Amino acid sequence: MTAVSADLLKEEGVENNSHTVEDIKSKKKRKPKNKNKNSDNSEVTENGEVAEIEKKGENENEEDNNEDIEIDDDDNLWRVTNEEKRYLERSMNDQYDEVRRAAEVHRQVRHAAVQSIKPGMTMIEICELIENGTRNLIEAEGLERGIAFPTGCSLNHVAAHYTPNAGDKTVLNYGDVMKIDFGTHVNGRIIDSAFTLNFNPECDNLLAAVKDATNTGIRESGIDVRLQDIGGYIQEVMESYEVVIGGKTHQVKPIRNLNGHSIGLYQIHAGKTVPIVQRAESGKMEEGEYYAIETFGSTGKGYVHEDGECSHYMKNFEMGDKAIVRMPRAKQLLNTITKNFGTLAFCRRYLDRIGEQKYLLALKSLVDAGAVDPHPPLCDIKGSYTAQFEHTFVLKPTCKEVLSRGDDY
Repeated sequence: MTAVSADLLKEEGVENNSHTVEDIKSKKKRKPKNKNKNSDNSEVTENGEVAEIEKKGENENEEDNNEDIEIDDDDNLWRVTNEEKRYLERSMNDQYDEVRRAAEVHRQVRHAAVQSIKPGMTMIEICELIENGTRNLIEAEGLERGIAFPTGCSLNHVAAHYTPNAGDKTVLNYGDVMKIDFGTHVNGRIIDSAFTLNFNPECDNLLAAVKDATNTGIRESGIDVRLQDIGGYIQEVMESYEVVIGGKTHQVKPIRNLNGHSIGLYQIHAGKTVPIVQRAESGKMEEGEYYAIETFGSTGKGYVHEDGECSHYMKNFEMGDKAIVRMPRAKQLLNTITKNFGTLAFCRRYLDRIGEQKYLLALKSLVDAGAVDPHPPLCDIKGSYTAQFEHTFVLKPTCKEVLSRGDDY
């Protein structure tokens, strides 16, 4: 699921066993001992005789005795051995196994989907194929495991956040470029991964550009890497591609107001954003964090806006339970959302599936109260084509593990 630049989310810390800044004093000072020293750079022996101190070698310049000696933060006291890193990693094995299970389900579902999806299918058929496959393979059970967010199947100039509502008759055509973005989770450990399908060879280079850019972003990511630097690498790679469609040449442009993002427990957007263009972005990647690196390329303006009927919704992570909701039907709907989806994203089809009826007014009331956030489709100019590729990885103490990687992408 996509992070939009305008939606600045409050950063939530990631549990980390490493030393924090508060644990470390910025400077330590000590004074050299002057025991039995005279002011003329001599010392008194046990016999009371005065002996000159031998001069140090050329590379050791003796400081004035009254000067403090500074010890930097980068002191051996704060070094972490490889064995300690391996121990930290072993202590997280249960967490890693959960997210790896979610990743394996994602791989198997998308492999089956690619073999089954053909022009002429409706968007609802495609989404139900993916979602039912996910529920069966992951053995969906309430909030313990299941679908992490609605299946996105955005077409052509629509870059993200489109999934069909009930009654949508949209059909996949031969010339369409479709972004399939779906998520899985086990105990709130989310896999967010996306790919693009097309049947027209004219758009192959568009897909190649975005896939290359995503892999570049993943390769350049790591502990202590600045978020803004990753965007520069992605932009450079993507803009090096051109695509010829209908005899017209287009430079592939990164969609500059869409981003990758950090992932938290039951939180698809955990506060940090990873730009896909060179721009000022504070913060660094840190050990223990999960990230979704996703890039979008376009033959249009490279900028998206909200347009069309909204289908994606998500309970506000910070305000969902604090919002003032007065309408009784809205309170009832909020309880249903909390019970079935928690803070995971959902769509109107999911409400239909659990038996909710005549809920649109109540849903609007929750949106107006700030308890639920809407996520409408994000679109470039009509007539353009957009593509997306995305992977989830974790920054472990000893390595970076790309969890959603498969033989396909």
